[in-house]
Amino acid sequence: MLLIKEQIIGLLKSAGVQNVVDLATPPKPELGDLSFACFDLAKEQKNSPVEAAQNLQTKLAQMDLENWGVSKVMATGPYVNLFLSSGMIAKVSLSAIKRLKQKYGTNKNGARKKVIVEYPSNNTHKELHVGHLRNICIGNTLVQLFSANGYQVVPINYLNDLGAHVAKCLWGIQKFHAGEVPPKGGEQKWLGQIYAEAARYLEEHPDEKPAVYDVQTKLEAHDKSIWPLYQKTRQWSIKKFEEMFRELELFHRHVFYEQDVKEAGQKVVDELIAKKIATVGEGGAIIVDLTQYGLDIGLLRKSNGSGLYLTSDLALAVAKNKKYPDIFESVHLVGSEQNFYFKQLFKILELAGYSYRMKHIGYGLVSLASGKMSSRTGNVVLYEDVRDEVYKKIYDETKERHADWSNKTVAMTALKLTLAAIKFEFLKHEAEKTMMFDAKAATSFDGFTGPYVLYAVAR
Repeated sequence: MLLIKEQIIGLLKSAGVQNVVDLATPPKPELGDLSFACFDLAKEQKNSPVEAAQNLQTKLAQMDLENWGVSKVMATGPYVNLFLSSGMIAKVSLSAIKRLKQKYGTNKNGARKKVIVEYPSNNTHKELHVGHLRNICIGNTLVQLFSANGYQVVPINYLNDLGAHVAKCLWGIQKFHAGEVPPKGGEQKWLGQIYAEAARYLEEHPDEKPAVYDVQTKLEAHDKSIWPLYQKTRQWSIKKFEEMFRELELFHRHVFYEQDVKEAGQKVVDELIAKKIATVGEGGAIIVDLTQYGLDIGLLRKSNGSGLYLTSDLALAVAKNKKYPDIFESVHLVGSEQNFYFKQLFKILELAGYSYRMKHIGYGLVSLASGKMSSRTGNVVLYEDVRDEVYKKIYDETKERHADWSNKTVAMTALKLTLAAIKFEFLKHEAEKTMMFDAKAATSFDGFTGPYVLYAVAR
């Protein structure tokens, strides 16, 4: 990009710009690739910045722009926006790639800075669905981008292994599936199905909810009547997650578990009360009044004494800082629907005097034709189902194109293409926007797809 900017600076100098040329990136793609502000130029010409921009556009339009790698110039208010020629970009980029090889696109801007990237923050006793898949695709990319910019990256995960969803699942096992043995290798799916079944039942029979609260209380007390079942089912989830993470090339440096920070979260709440940051609210619940910051009321502890997500996340922030005291920034990758929640969390930590540099990066939901997914209702598309559907399409296409290949070669090639198709499809959409995964479009060997990009590279 530096070479391209130098070329554009030369173009502007040739058009009569005398002062230092500062180029910027326009705020919207439709405004071009590079932008030049004409405020200083206007002072020289003793006219307005808008007139200076229009005059410069006229001069540039009379030049042989293609030789300078520019396809179009456009004056917009006090700015002249330049659209770069795709041919020039390709020529400069390919030349740089050939020269720099694996170092192309890297820099040392983040040298000696450590960044934590926390993702996908999934839950035990639930399944890994396409929402998690989008999180992982974006998270893996963020890790690579930070690394390419010279940062020391520490990928971590925070596994919610002791929340209300666990109590619902274990209650469902005891009430509806006592004595059952899940299919070998399908334990995680079995747990997810029971969770969805229990959640639906409780919506229809709210009088049963106290029984679930009782399970939650016993869990937090490590009661022997529930703890062995919890440990066994928890391990099923963790084992399956690790298997799928390896397949998606997600490797965590460390994993934090809610069961390890939940009690510490209550101590943090007590500290906030002592500092008069938190107060007793209605019914004895513990709250933080954030209305003066436009962040409403933050609930830290229920009236029955149990914690919430905020309770545990406060302790998690303390635990992360203790384990990694020299971090430059801690990045949370969670869906955009949690934007407000993270604003509350960060503000409470700030009020408590914790000087953590924290950032939340959100992304849009993955929707079904019927609307937003929910593991609570069972209306969810699983990662494994998406992978298997894509794999079948690509396997059949590969087998047809290469009838002389062995089944093993076809299978290995199809798996690589499958993962490429999935990752590319999830990454080609703007992260903050809701997307719908289309397996047919993702597996096409023509167009803007993972398989076609690999085909083009191989060619």
